[in-house]
Amino acid sequence: MRIAIYARQVDPKSFPYVEILFKELEKAACIPVIYQPFYNQVKNLLGENYQYELFSSGAEIRESVEFLISVGGDGTILDTLTLVQNSGIPVLGINIGRLGFLSSVARDQIPDAIEHIVKGQYSLDKRSLLRLESNKVLFGEVNYALNELTIHKKDSSSMIIINTYLNGEYLNSYWADGLIISTPTGSTGYSLSCGGPIIVPHCENFVLTPIAPHNLNVRPIVVSDKHVISLEVEGRSQYFLASLDSRSVTIDSSIQLAVRKEDFTMNLVRIGNDNFLSTLRTKLKWGLDSRN
Repeated sequence: MRIAIYARQVDPKSFPYVEILFKELEKAACIPVIYQPFYNQVKNLLGENYQYELFSSGAEIRESVEFLISVGGDGTILDTLTLVQNSGIPVLGINIGRLGFLSSVARDQIPDAIEHIVKGQYSLDKRSLLRLESNKVLFGEVNYALNELTIHKKDSSSMIIINTYLNGEYLNSYWADGLIISTPTGSTGYSLSCGGPIIVPHCENFVLTPIAPHNLNVRPIVVSDKHVISLEVEGRSQYFLASLDSRSVTIDSSIQLAVRKEDFTMNLVRIGNDNFLSTLRTKLKWGLDSRN
């Protein structure tokens, strides 16, 4: 079994867990295909007795690996979307970051996780994506996101105005620092920190959450993901920021944006009894009450 391994910059304190991961893959007779910059970090740890296969772009692995393991936190998981794209390759997140809402496997669960993958004892959690369309190419061929699209002011203390339409019908003009359009998966991310609701992953919705709105009666709204959400941005500043997950570009008021549901999903690997509700309880401390 060929398994791609992806990570950002890894804290040396986490190297023992990286070593455990590769030892378990070797024990299971799996062939690791390692992201080149990650290999450069840990090659002294892995030793020179074995020549690992390396990759530096998603095109090199999309037709040759059966799984992708993300080593890090939720931001690392978001990065992997640009690698697997619409290939359907299942992604397993090993959390050596902080919260780890999407990266579901804890450090001490690595041996069990590899065993479950090899034996086929896992489920696929199919997460919906949003797609950004615009009158100018902004994000190349990866114009979709797992969490959210964010429109935000740039280099200015002045708020911006985001004129918003649902299927061509006027919804609102948000006078705010910005606007987040999130998927159900993204509802527990930036949107949640700005007062948005938590949406169960397989609900077919988008959440529109304003960032520091000037009108206090403007609240987050949940809409069907069958809607097309159109956006026009204006303000005193000439430039604004548009972000898809962790990728950002600068735009101006001539850019017209539209958000719709993407045609394909991202497959997250779930092991054992891990699910969204248990994650809510453990990561967000739901139920942490003496009466429970």
